[in-house]
Amino acid sequence: MALQNGTALTISRELRDRKLAAQERAVKNGFCSESAALAIRKWLSELAEASSIEAVRSVEAKGPKVYWATWRGLGVMFPRQDLQRVPEHWRTFGSRISSLTASPRRATNPVNAILNYLYALLEVQARLAAAKLGLDPGLGVLHADTQYRESLACDLMEPIRPEVDAFVLDWLQREPLLRSYFFEERDGNCRLTSSFALKLSETAPIWARLVAPVAEWFAQQIHKSRASQSRVRLLARPTSAARREKKITSHVERKLSFRRAKVCVTCGKKIHSPSTTCDECAKQKSPERIIEVARLGRIVTLVPEAQAKRSATQKVNTQAVWDWNPSDHPKLVTSDVYSAQIKPRLISLSCSLVGKRLGVSVGYADQIRKGRVLHPRLWQALAKIAGVSE
Repeated sequence: MALQNGTALTISRELRDRKLAAQERAVKNGFCSESAALAIRKWLSELAEASSIEAVRSVEAKGPKVYWATWRGLGVMFPRQDLQRVPEHWRTFGSRISSLTASPRRATNPVNAILNYLYALLEVQARLAAAKLGLDPGLGVLHADTQYRESLACDLMEPIRPEVDAFVLDWLQREPLLRSYFFEERDGNCRLTSSFALKLSETAPIWARLVAPVAEWFAQQIHKSRASQSRVRLLARPTSAARREKKITSHVERKLSFRRAKVCVTCGKKIHSPSTTCDECAKQKSPERIIEVARLGRIVTLVPEAQAKRSATQKVNTQAVWDWNPSDHPKLVTSDVYSAQIKPRLISLSCSLVGKRLGVSVGYADQIRKGRVLHPRLWQALAKIAGVSE
């Protein structure tokens, strides 16, 4: 009946519209690709004018080509200690199409394996949502009905697929994957380990909450299309997932129910601090970082601009020494006062304070604090800094 009265076309357009709109947001926000977003936006306009389900399928088929092309160069992080055991083709997203099947099935790299597993979880939740509403998961409107595919579940999950993609993309951009999460079969098929699959299964409530409103909207559209609408009451009650959905106000809050394991980018050990490395790796890297910073600092001091700046400063200071005359300063601080009162107090002052007041670098100020004797013309300024009265 839905195919005859136009309801199937309305539903197909709406489901595909939601999916393309979500993909547009993903490429725009996740990849900052305005060109891909513009192309998908163009197909959204074409979708609104589609007059048949075949036309809807034709327009929607254009989206994945551009959408997954933006993913192709996405880098996949692994801890440094795992890199020797990570195949080269695992380190980028590559293609959504597997070389083993010429389809997304039987993935050959970790990211596609994760996506396939999460899509399977989403399909299960879509099937359950349809069954709770009294719908037959095997009778869809957009996907063709086949013996081994529940086409309605596939229809309902389509608008939520980009949400799964966004979840995985956010993960990849924040945390490295562990080599121990995956194994490779002889034919190159990349599989998830049972422990990692169990961890990913904890996301099932997220997809249940997201797909439930889609299933309820679908049921309402089918109900409205019935010829005896005035005498038929919709008996289906909102799914429990949809009732929980009302308590969740933002997309971010939905994802808080699943906590990714934060791991060290060097060794892969689980960590709980906001740092990207564990304490042991941080200790090992500290000397290397100090040496590298020191090396870069020496290079910077030898560039022509730095040498010219030092030369100009030295000329100014030399001229100031030549121009300074003790007779012009009757209240001159004596060497005894400097040694007995000023010098002992300098060590308690901060390098930044001394450097700022005298107009010298922090390193030079530290030398002054530790006993370097300046020209007498600067003793008066040091007395003020140290709080020694004239």
